[in-house]
Amino acid sequence: MPSAEAVPSTSLRVGLVGYGSAGRGIHAPLIERAGLTVAAVSTSDATRADQVRADLPDAEVVPDLETLLGVDGIDLVVLASPSGVHAEQAERVIDAGLPLVVDKPLAVDASRALDVVDQAAHRGVPLTVFNNRRFDPELAALRAVRDGELVGEIWRAEYRWDRWRPVPRQRWRETVGPAEGGGLLLDLHSHLIDQAVLLHGEVESVFAELDSRTVTAEDDTFLACRHTSGVVSHVIASSVNGAPGPRARVNGSAGAYVIGKQFDDVSSFTEFANQGDAVGWIVRGDEREPGPVVTDADQADFYRAVAAALTSRDPQATMPVDPRDAVHVLAVIDAARISARDRRVVDVVTPGQTP
Repeated sequence: MPSAEAVPSTSLRVGLVGYGSAGRGIHAPLIERAGLTVAAVSTSDATRADQVRADLPDAEVVPDLETLLGVDGIDLVVLASPSGVHAEQAERVIDAGLPLVVDKPLAVDASRALDVVDQAAHRGVPLTVFNNRRFDPELAALRAVRDGELVGEIWRAEYRWDRWRPVPRQRWRETVGPAEGGGLLLDLHSHLIDQAVLLHGEVESVFAELDSRTVTAEDDTFLACRHTSGVVSHVIASSVNGAPGPRARVNGSAGAYVIGKQFDDVSSFTEFANQGDAVGWIVRGDEREPGPVVTDADQADFYRAVAAALTSRDPQATMPVDPRDAVHVLAVIDAARISARDRRVVDVVTPGQTP
C-alpha cells in the first residue's frame, strides 16, 4: 500500500473490475475526474474490452480479476462487478493485500458482508463501499434541512425512487434472484436505506411489502423503518410506478420539506442543483418557500476522499464510507425479507454489533 509520504493522490493507479453500466458509466468517469488513473480494467466481454481501449487508451485490458491482481503498480482495486460476486471477489483482493472499493452492496446479506469486513480488518487492508449517493445535492439539502431545523422536529420521512419500466431490461439485475444479487432491495434500497440511516440514525425495526411484478427478484417495494431517533421513514423503490411520487418528503413540527422532481440519473439531478435552483421546497399548508440551494455536491469527491485516505497515516479510519455501515444496511434488508415473508414487523439485528 502506498505511504502518505511516497505517493501523491494524483498518481494512484486503479484496477477496475467490470466495464458494464456501473464500471463504464459511473466509476471510470468519477475516478478520472477525481484525478486518479484507471491503469487496468478486467472484462471477459470482447465488446466491452473494445470500449475500454476506446475510452481509456492507456489502460491495460485483462480478462479476469486474477490477471488484474498481477498487474504491476496497482494501488487500489474497484469492484464494479455484479453484486452476487462482490463478497467472493473482495476476499480475493484482500488476500492480495490491495486496498479496495466495493460497489454497493458489499454482499447479498449482512453476515457475508461482515465476513468481508472482518477479513479486511484482520489483514489490515483498507476497505470502503461505493455509496456514491452520499455525495449528491439531494442528501446535502436534506442534511441542511435537518441540521437547520427548517421543519422543526422531524417526525416522519419518505424517500423513494420510482421508475416506469413495465418491460424490464434484460440485465443480471432483472434476471437473477436475490441470492445472486438481483432485485431492488440490493440495488436502489442500498442507497435509500443508507440515506435514511445517515439522516435519522440506525434502523431498529422494519415492516416490508415486496413484490416481483415483472422480474425474477423484487421490482416493487415498500419499507417502513423505525429509527433510533424515533423518526419513521418510508423507503420506497419501484420499477413499475407510472406516476412517481416525490423524491423525498420530510414532515416535522414546523412544516414539511419536499423534493418533488424525479430525475432519470445523477447527472441531471446535479445539473439542476448546480444551476443555483433550490433542491426542494419548505411547505406549510398553502405557503411554500425555496429550500436549501446546493452548488458544490460532486460524486467524484468519493474518490478524492479515497485517495486522501490512502495517503494518510490511518487509511481505514479516513475512508469516506465505513464498511460497517454497509453491514447495517444489509441487516435492514435481511429483516425486510423476513417481514415480507411473515407479514410482520421485524427487529433489525446487525451482526458484529454488541447487543
